[in-house]
Amino acid sequence: MAVSRHPNLLTLADLTVPQIQRLLNNAHVLKTTSTPWLFPHGALPAKRSKKLRLPSQSLFNKSIAMLFSKRSTRTRVAAETSATILGGRALFLGREDIQLGVNESVRDSARVIGGMCQGIFARVGDHSELAELAEHSPVPVVNALSSLWHPTQILADLMTLHEHTEEFGVPPPPDSLPQRGQRGPPPNKYQIRNQLQKKAKVPTYELPALRPLTIAYVGDSANVLHDMLVTFPRFGHSMRVATPADKKYRAPDAVWDRVVELECDKHIKWVTDPKDAVKGADVVITDTWISMGQEDEAAQRYKDFAGYQVTEELCRLGGANPDWKFMHCLPRKQSEVDDEVFYGPRSLVFPEADNRKWTIASVFDIIIGKQDLDGNRWQKEMIDGQNRLVPQTRTLPQVVQEEVQSPGEVESPDNTNTSESDSESDSDSDVEDKKTN
Repeated sequence: MAVSRHPNLLTLADLTVPQIQRLLNNAHVLKTTSTPWLFPHGALPAKRSKKLRLPSQSLFNKSIAMLFSKRSTRTRVAAETSATILGGRALFLGREDIQLGVNESVRDSARVIGGMCQGIFARVGDHSELAELAEHSPVPVVNALSSLWHPTQILADLMTLHEHTEEFGVPPPPDSLPQRGQRGPPPNKYQIRNQLQKKAKVPTYELPALRPLTIAYVGDSANVLHDMLVTFPRFGHSMRVATPADKKYRAPDAVWDRVVELECDKHIKWVTDPKDAVKGADVVITDTWISMGQEDEAAQRYKDFAGYQVTEELCRLGGANPDWKFMHCLPRKQSEVDDEVFYGPRSLVFPEADNRKWTIASVFDIIIGKQDLDGNRWQKEMIDGQNRLVPQTRTLPQVVQEEVQSPGEVESPDNTNTSESDSESDSDSDVEDKKTN
């Protein structure tokens, strides 16, 4: 099996928890260092202090090809603005500009576009197109959306939950609470701004910790839910998923196999009644009932999802926690959630949408710009006539190590005793050699 010399992001199931956490923390740093209220006059100071922390410019003089065969609002705007923040440029190629696998094979398109750009951000139909694109691309490929997965959306969801620590954060120990005569609560954002303007320094603290949450998902099993299933349980959260009884509304085998592989299925409960799903829920999430390409099924889908609209009454009857919050990846239809919830104080929809920008910027920075998911030190090497970044101490993945081992190095259960006896005989022979010497 060939070892990829660059990271890709096709689904969060391919990443470890520390790698996902690194993407989230980096998104928080980018958001902090790029927030306009740090400089209320709308521009950076003319004379920059050496201590001033500016946004990463890892995409300086680099281009990202955005291959979008499906319509997009938030993902496209977030990607183009993210590339600009990082000093790069995004090239948008829509359905009219390029058709993967139609006028040109996916393999050829991957090699041609990858030779001209430093990264590919692809929003495709079938996930197999994305997998083939990543297999043959000489540069990193990031999934902007496919039929099975939507990783950048779940990164934004996690970041939004981390930011609302007043509802979901880990409570401080009693000894850490301010007592009389001690320093009071932490400074607000305006006090922080004044401190930063004085010190010309931006903090790089990590996102606040989350307590284990009960997350309810009510709606269709689509790409957004699929990446939730392989991510939320690994961060300690339990999920209850409510979908219609028809099997087509359940996760496909390709997705569920990854869920079981990561042992996330132990923290997921599948039901058909939305009231059972929202019982004790801290967060209620829904998604569109009719995805792109399913317009012909609209009438049947509206019939199947009768009673699945997220409302205050549904969550009250189901027994959701009093302070439950609502999330939706957008675009939203009123049949999915009513205006009272969507525009009310429980809604985290618009902060969630805003964080699409910062999480995509983090992905571009780490995966395409730095090509480093683990925080390794990298060095340039000449590969195929081009300068590429490779880690200074590279270790092969476990699967590759097993493949390159010689047959004699691999122990089988049947030969365990044989190997032990061999080792004993070797040790005896060593002792005899020492005696003779």
